[in-house]
Amino acid sequence: MKYIITFVISAIVAFCLLALLFSIWGHKQEAAKPFFKVVEVTDNTEDPEIWGRNFPLQYDMYLRTVDQVRTKYGGSEAVPRTPTEADPRSVVARSKLETDPRLKTFWAGYAFAVDYRERRGHAYMLDDQTFTQRQRVVQQPGTCLNCHSSTYVLYRKFGDGDIFAGFDKLNSMPYSEARKFAKHPVACIDCHDPETMRLRITRPAFIEGIRLVKATQGIKDYDVNKMATRQEMRSFVCGQCHVEYYFKGPEKRLVYPWANGLQVENILEYYEETGFKDWVHSDTGAPMLKAQHPEFETWSQGIHSRSGVACADCHMPYKRVGAQKISDHQVRSPMLNINNACQQCHPVSENELKLRVEQIQDKTFYLRNLALDAIVEFIGDLKIART
Repeated sequence: MKYIITFVISAIVAFCLLALLFSIWGHKQEAAKPFFKVVEVTDNTEDPEIWGRNFPLQYDMYLRTVDQVRTKYGGSEAVPRTPTEADPRSVVARSKLETDPRLKTFWAGYAFAVDYRERRGHAYMLDDQTFTQRQRVVQQPGTCLNCHSSTYVLYRKFGDGDIFAGFDKLNSMPYSEARKFAKHPVACIDCHDPETMRLRITRPAFIEGIRLVKATQGIKDYDVNKMATRQEMRSFVCGQCHVEYYFKGPEKRLVYPWANGLQVENILEYYEETGFKDWVHSDTGAPMLKAQHPEFETWSQGIHSRSGVACADCHMPYKRVGAQKISDHQVRSPMLNINNACQQCHPVSENELKLRVEQIQDKTFYLRNLALDAIVEFIGDLKIART
């Protein structure tokens, strides 16, 4: 009887060990093949759905950028609206002009005083640009598509394979004309080489802009697609759109004002040298500048950049799906994904991290309100003085 029990126990242990070994082997095989090539993707494959057949996990996350979730000072909730022929959207984000009317005074005479809404995910970037009321009050150029659509294939098409020539042609077109050719919001091909899947830069304005930045650092003839590290590219691909910019000359060429560096003082100095202004304030007559969305510049001067942390580390953190380690393509606020986005480096509780961030944001928002109140009051005084 004793031998039978020993045999049974040994058999169970052996079975468990074999099952464990097969599981490990299976996961290793799964990890060794991060994707299965179902379809051919080329430098002309613009539709992310086709890429998604080879990369279903990433594509599924990409589709989730439709989610509208609020953080304390960012994000948005879905606001229902009745579709019209001019604007077929059934859901939008809340108007910031309604929640903070001071902005109308702040931007008087500028298109943002007409329509400015809370942010939504990448899935909405093209439609929200197409149907904003700003399109009704100013003739926007095709340049606007650079940060609101997948443009790489368009650049190649308009430039007969030369993205710089296509870039110049798209810039100079009226937005209403250029929009006819844009089919998708930012897509896989804008950041990935279809042959190697390596990250790459496809926006000419960033290629030129980062070359200027590197020149101020003593690096001549910088070629971002050849000289940047992989970790740098995990921020540079985001910096193709999340930047300060302006439209140069009558051809409306997209330029990142980085010739003197990335700090706000450098950019202001550049604008003063070139004499550029975004608009003239209708109440005061003052020439005005509006920072667009300088997240890349802000990140580049912060502690995370100095510590070697990339944009993607926080907004697209790695996650495990089975045996695979992949970047989360549901690009979103780290505050909605604290465990993966923050706790890999900060070994404290989610609640404490959230409170730390909100404490900094509370102070910033308080100071912002003080400044905005003072500016609006000053505008009122100037308006009275001019009458």
